[in-house]
Amino acid sequence: MRTGDFDAAWLPPAAFRAVGRRRTLLRAGDGPLVDTVHGEVADACGRFGGRVVRDGGEDAELVLEVTGGPAGAGLGDEGFALARRGGTTTVTASGGRGLLYGLFHVVRLGEDAFRGERPREEHRPALAVRMLDHWDNVAVHPVMGQVERGYAGGSLFWADGRARGDLGRVRAYGRLLAACGVNAVAVNNVNVHETEAHLLTDRIGEVAAIADALRPYGIRTHLSVTFAAPMVLGSLPTADPLDAAVRAWWRGATARVYEAIGDFGGYVVKADSEGRPGPFAYGRSHADGANALAAALEPYGGTVHWRTFVYDHHQDWRDRSTDRARAAYDHFTPLDGEFAPNAVLQVKHGPMDFQVREPVSPLIGAMPRTRLAVEVQATQEYTGQQRHVCWLGPMWSEVLRFRPEGGSGPRVGELARGGLVAVSNAGDDPFWTGHPLAQANLYTFGRLAWDPRADPGAVLDEWIRLTFTPERSADPVRLTDGLHAVLDGSWATYEKYTAPLGVGFMVQPGHHYGPSVDGYEYSPWGTYHFADRDGVGVDRSTATGTGYAGQYAGPWAEVYGSVETCPDELLLFFHHVPYGHVLHSGRTVIQHIYDTRFEGVAEVEEARRVWAGLADLVDPARHARVAERYEEQLRSAREWRDQVNSYFLRKSGVPDARGRTIH
Repeated sequence: MRTGDFDAAWLPPAAFRAVGRRRTLLRAGDGPLVDTVHGEVADACGRFGGRVVRDGGEDAELVLEVTGGPAGAGLGDEGFALARRGGTTTVTASGGRGLLYGLFHVVRLGEDAFRGERPREEHRPALAVRMLDHWDNVAVHPVMGQVERGYAGGSLFWADGRARGDLGRVRAYGRLLAACGVNAVAVNNVNVHETEAHLLTDRIGEVAAIADALRPYGIRTHLSVTFAAPMVLGSLPTADPLDAAVRAWWRGATARVYEAIGDFGGYVVKADSEGRPGPFAYGRSHADGANALAAALEPYGGTVHWRTFVYDHHQDWRDRSTDRARAAYDHFTPLDGEFAPNAVLQVKHGPMDFQVREPVSPLIGAMPRTRLAVEVQATQEYTGQQRHVCWLGPMWSEVLRFRPEGGSGPRVGELARGGLVAVSNAGDDPFWTGHPLAQANLYTFGRLAWDPRADPGAVLDEWIRLTFTPERSADPVRLTDGLHAVLDGSWATYEKYTAPLGVGFMVQPGHHYGPSVDGYEYSPWGTYHFADRDGVGVDRSTATGTGYAGQYAGPWAEVYGSVETCPDELLLFFHHVPYGHVLHSGRTVIQHIYDTRFEGVAEVEEARRVWAGLADLVDPARHARVAERYEEQLRSAREWRDQVNSYFLRKSGVPDARGRTIH
C-alpha cells in the first residue's frame, strides 16, 4: 500500500478500519496534538463510514478524552489509560501527547479494542527520550554523500544544500514515528561539517521549518553541533568551555535557537572523537565541555546528548596493550557525578562500533550519578546495510534486558535514564528504508524504546499485522508464518556468515560492506582479530590481556575473563585461543567457523525461497524490491563464506572435517 510517492509502511489506511467504522467522541479541548488526533480519526471515518464528534453528548463506541481529574492522574504527559465497558472503548490521557499515543494503541489492537470487556489498563513510556539520530548532511559530502552510513537514499530533510521546500513527507515521517513511540529526532550528522554548523545560527529558520512539520506528532527536534562552534561561527579565538566569552556565546546562540523553536530538544555532540574538536585541546574534561552547553540549554529545558565514542584512532596494531574497547570506560567513569543534570552521556550499546555481536558496554551501569542514554544503530552499517535482511529486535532486546551487575540488579533498559537513541535507517527512498523489511527495525526500535521489556516477537507481530493488513486476506496464516520465517532468525543468520564468535569487523575498509578478513587488521583504528597460524581472537582478560574484562561488575568480569566460562558467541572478543579449542557447543573453533559459514548461506537460500512463495500475498512492488535484495544477500553471503573459510584454512592448515570444498 502506497501513499503518494512513498510507502505507507505500518500505517496503511486499512490499519485504521476498526477505528474508522465506529462512532467516536473526542472530548479533549483544543491544541495542535488534539487537532492531530481529530484529523486522524476523521480521515479514518471518511474512509470506512464512521463518525467523529467533538464534545458531543451522544453515545459512542470509542471515546477519546483528555482529563485533569482522577482518571488522568499519574499518567504523565505521554501516558494513557484504556478501558472498555458497556460497549464503549475509552482512551483517557492528561494531554494531547498521551491521547495521540492512545489512539495509535487502539489502531494496533484493531478489532480487539472493541471486543468484550476490558478493565482499565495504564500505559506509560519507560523512557522519557526515544530519539533517532539522523546522520544527514545538508550539502552532499564528497566522501560520505548525502547521508553518512545511509542506505535508503538521500535525506528526508535536506536537498540541494537547503531544507526541502515541501516538508509533507517529513510530516508523514513524524506520523510513522509517533505511531511506534519515537518522540525526538536529531536532523543532521554528528560529524558536523561547515554547512551543518550554520544551522545553529544564521540557518536556524530551516531547522524551525522542519520542527514545524514534526511538531503535530509530538516529535521534538534536536540539532547536532560542533564543539568548535564559537570559533567556526562566532569568530572567537578559542572554544575553551571554561572561557567566559565562549560560555556567553553559547548562551546567546541558544537563546536565539529557542526564539525560533520554542520546544527545541537540545544538542547532540561528538567531541574528541575521530578527528572532531573537543575539550581535550584545552586541557579540559568532557564534563567541562558538556556542562558548558548544558548551562546554555538549562533555562529552556533543553538537553545536551554528549556521545562517549571517544578513543584513540591512531593505534599501533603491534601494541597489544592498547585496546579500543576500554576507551569509553577509561575516559568517562572518573567523571561520574560531574555532569550537569541536563547533560546526558550517549553510550553505544557495545564497546566497539555496532558489530553483529558485542558484549554490552561496561560503561552502562558504571556511572550511577550520571544520566546515560543507550545508543543502537538501526541503519545497518555492519549488519548488511539494508541490502540484507537482518531484523535487530532480538539483539536490542538482549542488550536492554542485560543486568550489568548480574543477579537481580537493574537491567540496561532501567539504567538508560537519559533515553534510548538509534542511528536512523530512513531516507527518501520510496520504501523509507531501502529494504522494505528493514522497516521492521525502525518500528521495533520505537516500541522497545517505549517498553524495553517488551517481547520483540510480539512487536514483530504488530508490525506484520499493521504493514501487511491490505494483502493478508487471501491467506493471512501463510503470510504471517512466512514473514516470521524470514525475519525471526535473520540476525543469527547474518552472524553465521560474517565475523565469527564476537571477533567483529572483517569488512571492507571505508564503506564497511562485504568481507575483507584483514581489512582493518594492520590499520590504526584498533579493530583487530590477531589471527595467526596458531589461533585467533583478542586477549582482553585481566590475567594476561588488556584488562578490559575487568571493567565489568564482579560476576561478568569473572564470566568473561575465563576461557572456560566465556559464552561461545563472545569467545574471540575476550580471548585468543587455538583453532582446536573446543567450544561449549562441542565443536572446535575452526570447525565452528567452517560450519556456520555454510549454515548461514543455506539459511539465506531458504529465506529467499520462502519469500518467493509469498508473491501472491504481498504488494508487487514491495515483493519485487525484497526479491532483488535477496539476490544480493545470497551473493554476498557466499562471498563471506568463501573468503572467511579460505582465510582460516590457510592460516590454520586445518581442513574441514566434513570434507566440503573451501574456495
